[in-house]
This record gives sequence, C-alpha cells and structure tokens, in this order.
Amino acid sequence: MEEYAARRFPGRDCFFTWQVGPSVIMGRNQVAGAEVDTAYCRSRGIGVFRRKSGGGCVYADMGNVMLSYVTSGEAVGLTFSAYVGLVLLLLRKAGVSATAGGRNDIMVGGRKVSGSAFYHLPGRSIVHGTMLFDTDMDNMLRAITPPADKLTAKGVASVRQRIALLKDHTGVTPAEFRAMARRELCSDALTLTDADVEAIGRIESEYLSPEFIIGKNPPHTVIRRGRIGGVGGVEARVSLRGDTVRDVCFTGDFLPGDVPMERLTEALRGVRLRLADVAGALAGGQAGAIRNLSAGALAALLTEET
Repeated sequence: MEEYAARRFPGRDCFFTWQVGPSVIMGRNQVAGAEVDTAYCRSRGIGVFRRKSGGGCVYADMGNVMLSYVTSGEAVGLTFSAYVGLVLLLLRKAGVSATAGGRNDIMVGGRKVSGSAFYHLPGRSIVHGTMLFDTDMDNMLRAITPPADKLTAKGVASVRQRIALLKDHTGVTPAEFRAMARRELCSDALTLTDADVEAIGRIESEYLSPEFIIGKNPPHTVIRRGRIGGVGGVEARVSLRGDTVRDVCFTGDFLPGDVPMERLTEALRGVRLRLADVAGALAGGQAGAIRNLSAGALAALLTEET
C-alpha cells in the first residue's frame, strides 16, 4: 500500500495505520538465518516477511499499531524528523510523555515503544514504524534472535528490559489511537477502488516471494562485522581477488542514507583492502549510503586497521 500510494498520489502526503496477525518483519539488509528462529515461527504460525527499508527485525501482532508515512523529497534526516514529530504529537495527545531516542526510536521512561525505518522511491520517501501497545512478549522474545552485541551495545541484558508497552502508560486503546491519528494528522481521506486493491496485490506478490523473503547469501572471501555508534550493526561480505575487492555486500540493521548503495559498492570494487586505499576510495562521500557512517569508520571496519 505504501508503494502504491507513493506512486499513485505523487503530490500528496499520506499517513495511515494498520495491524497484522503475528509476524516477524526483517529489514532489507538482514540475513534471515541470523535474525529469526524460523522453526519457532513455523510452530506458532508466525509469518516471516521482509520489508524494503533498513533497520532491524521486528515482531508485530494485533497488540501493535503499524504506522506508515509517505511524503515527497529524498532527504532522510528531514523526513525522519517530520515523521517522529507526528508520532510524538499523537503520543502526547494520548497523555504519554515520549521523546525521540537513538537512531530511530521513540522512548517512554527510557524504554522503547516505537521503532521506525525508511526507504526511497523516485522522488518519494516512506517511513514506517511500530507502536507497542500490548504485544505477545513470549513470541517476540523467541521469534527474533538479535546478535548479542546489539543488546550489549545498548547496555541491557535482554529485549524485555529494553522495551515498554503503552498499555502501562495510557488508557488509550489501539483503536482509539488509530482514530486519533486520522483526526489529528489527516485533513481528508483517500478511498481505494477495487482496481487500486488489485494493483496493490501485484506489488504484494514481490514481497511474498521466497527469493525476496530469504534474501541473498552472496559468495565472499572474508566477513567484516562490527557495531558502530549511531549507525548500528554493519556486516560486509567481501569477495577478494588477492588483496583487491572484487565485490562487497553489506548487511545489518543500519538505516539507509542519502547516497544510493550502488555508489558505495561500486566505489569499493577494484580497491586494495588497505586502510589508506579504502579511505581514499570513499573520499567522495559514498559511505553516506549508510546513515551516520563516516568513511573512516567504514575503512577501519573493512580493513581491520586503525
């Protein structure tokens, strides 16, 4: 629906809310086997999906409200700021004292109640996120298997210690929250026709393909991985010829930046895997394909040199 609205209504900002049955939704750049307990999901009837935005793996069910914001322009920072401002307005209307925190989180009492992610279409930007009201914590904890360094980096021992549920902070129900979003943020409504729904179904078929959900496991010679402050987890699978980069694929829970990922990977092809060489190849700002990532930090990660 996001993709369709972005293309079908190019001059309009759209905000809508939705809910799903038990689902795990991976970020675009994540490796399924490292993030999801697929056997547990199958045993509990939890759907496993992938989205086109970056960021980390999330669990959602009918105890969550999902939020989608479609707007013009391609500046990641400005779009995120606009979206977060809208969500904070809603929470404050609901009597919740919430603040922005981290790369893409909304916090209540120092704990996360909402995370968000971003992706581009030509001339359009899409931000979407979760809002935790009363989710099945057991499913969340067992379906998602975050790397230990992600939890360590956030200074907590488990996912449960890191998140909060809105039911403990407001008497507003998910249905009332959705109605509030329509009332406070939207000046009018767009009603989809049968033809619109059919067109959305054609887009959906790509998302439901096993190739898209499972993703790629590219051939590689070495793997470089690390967690970088303000960026997130970054893993690079580097294919080498001798000490020269033939190709590289980036995975992780990072968010996309303002530079196309193709510019970053192209800049690294044919470069010797040495700190000075990699840093020089990235001097044109290509590291900006990953939000908040500097050329120096990426060069150090790839070469394991400081």
